[in-house]
Amino acid sequence: MADYPIEKIRNIGVIAHIDAGKTTVSERILFYTGVSHKIGEVHEGDTVMDWMEQERERGITITAAATTVYWVPSDAKDKVADKVKLNVIDTPGHIDFTIEVKRSLRVLDGALVVFDGVAGVEPQSETNWRYADDYQVPRLCFINKLDRLGASFERSFQSILERLSPYAVKLQLPDGHEDQFKGIVDLLTRTYYTFEGERGEKIVKGEIPEAMKELVEKERAITIEKIVEHDETAMADYLEGKEVPLEQLRQIIRKTTIENKIFPVFCGSALKNKGVQLALDAVAYYLPSPLDITPSTGIDGKTGETVLAKPDENEPFRALAFKSAADPFVGQLTFFRVYSGKLASGSYVLNARTGQQERVSRIVRLHANQREEIKEIFAGNIAATVGLKDTRTGDTLCDPEHPVVLEGIKSPEPVISLRVEPKTKADQEKMSMVLKKLMDEDPSFRVKTDEETLETIISGMGELHLDIIVDRMRREFGVNVNVGRPQVAYKESITAEAQAEGKYVRQSGGRGQYGHVWLRVAPRERGTGFEFIDAIKGGAVPQEFLPAIQKGIKEVVDKGVIAGFPLVDFQATAYDGSYHEVDSSEIAFKIAAATALQEAFKRASPVILEPVMSVEVIIPDQFMGSVNGDLSSRRGQIEQMADRSPLNLKVIGAKVPLAEMFGYATAIRSLTEGRGTFNMEFSHYEPVPNNIAQQIIEGRK
Repeated sequence: MADYPIEKIRNIGVIAHIDAGKTTVSERILFYTGVSHKIGEVHEGDTVMDWMEQERERGITITAAATTVYWVPSDAKDKVADKVKLNVIDTPGHIDFTIEVKRSLRVLDGALVVFDGVAGVEPQSETNWRYADDYQVPRLCFINKLDRLGASFERSFQSILERLSPYAVKLQLPDGHEDQFKGIVDLLTRTYYTFEGERGEKIVKGEIPEAMKELVEKERAITIEKIVEHDETAMADYLEGKEVPLEQLRQIIRKTTIENKIFPVFCGSALKNKGVQLALDAVAYYLPSPLDITPSTGIDGKTGETVLAKPDENEPFRALAFKSAADPFVGQLTFFRVYSGKLASGSYVLNARTGQQERVSRIVRLHANQREEIKEIFAGNIAATVGLKDTRTGDTLCDPEHPVVLEGIKSPEPVISLRVEPKTKADQEKMSMVLKKLMDEDPSFRVKTDEETLETIISGMGELHLDIIVDRMRREFGVNVNVGRPQVAYKESITAEAQAEGKYVRQSGGRGQYGHVWLRVAPRERGTGFEFIDAIKGGAVPQEFLPAIQKGIKEVVDKGVIAGFPLVDFQATAYDGSYHEVDSSEIAFKIAAATALQEAFKRASPVILEPVMSVEVIIPDQFMGSVNGDLSSRRGQIEQMADRSPLNLKVIGAKVPLAEMFGYATAIRSLTEGRGTFNMEFSHYEPVPNNIAQQIIEGRK
């Protein structure tokens, strides 16, 4: 039997923009649930969830850490029956590690979204919210850092309504802000909470201060109205002036939160130990168990039909591997979420991608970088296994008798590259093996070899991402490398339609070579990639040569035509050609197709595309002019300016090409006397102006 009832399990993630206080919230969760006996602090470099050396040094989260804890809601009537099991994943906030958030949200049932009480919604909050929308993950909002100078619960709440969702609903109000932040009012129960004891572990209920009573009643009426409109019975009672019972309100909130119709909002200060326990209560009351969400779908490996992975331990075993990590003590760790069935250590699983069976020698439950060995794992749970040879992010692990492929995890395309070369012969021998390991761990990290110079090129999501990779190579694996200048990941595309003929005819004594094909190319929408269409009629070219034509096209797509960058966002249609009974061969058609595509591409008004970043710059008022001027000189388009009162700060939102953003951290410091900060994340690709395109082409030559 499962060690814990499935309806009492909550698989949740803590997600937020960088520096909103996610890891501090996670550390409080570990402390209040009794897993750790002291609270680790990010600024002191002794956190449990940020356990990598690089994370502790930089004070940021790099890799998603998983842990299992147990929680009894603070107003639980039955301490045993109401206890819930939380599988918590603390995710990074920095855009360069966005894959960690994406793959975590794919396997989670709910999320606690943390906001900085001063800044409110920030760029990465929006990105993470979009990812959660993609995977339909129910969310609770926690407005943190209300003890900071300039914090405002109301302003942060308004930014959630305006920028994320009009369905956010306040369930709490803070009493005071900054150093006057004393307690929290629960709007449903009209209870005033303060947090006493050295670590805020003692929750004290009290009377709402007289000065707040009128505001509480006004806000409570708005909140109750927003909740009861989702339930006819409660609505009728409310309109008749009756008090809707607390239990009924909680049931409606739970149902509508799970359906993503409302997003409850809570408040506190994790650093000052206020409000985290009440947010945990909300996780237990309002976020779904694996039984409450729509079962994951997959494709049956035998019949090709769609099947449901029901959260039931008696069903066949089906799980999704969502992360792999090299652990210095036990080797390769593969994290997985079990959607149905159960798995015992020592049994065999089938990897649906490779078709190979692998033995699961050990199953471990994780507490960040501590491990607890378990014999069996059941539907609805998250765990890790040791020693799977060839399992990557997004692979389905299933019962060999019932093969199935679950929906995987799409990884974002890299936007920046670096050339790396080993410092010594010993480094050279280890480098390719280490890079392969890191690539298996992180699908947003890519490695390729430049065919002309034979140099190794690593690509990733940003300068910090590649910086951490190089640092990990040195520290974890003992490989030292020299690093080149960062390169932008440009792409090539077309803006018009064109067609061209490719012919390859060679005659030398004996059998010759003959391949002939006509191709038409047309642009597609940005971000849709490349598509090949076979429109050859009447057997002008036999079907057996089609794979060769596709191969020739694929080679050109990878190599580029005008400046050696990959070709994207276009359609290539093979619509005519001819063949020779004796001389036609695969190699001839491959060369003919490559020639035709190169020629057609050149005629179709080709352009070079560059990654454009969404940049948000936060600066004191007086530096507005010089920062705006600097952004414009970097080919930036300023889209919005906002005030962040009462701190006299200005927030500038702009779109700037990545090529112009190298070294911006230093520039913004010197422009603002060290007081300006900025965030940036990838937005989209767009054509490079002609004069710059010319420089890029010259540079490639």
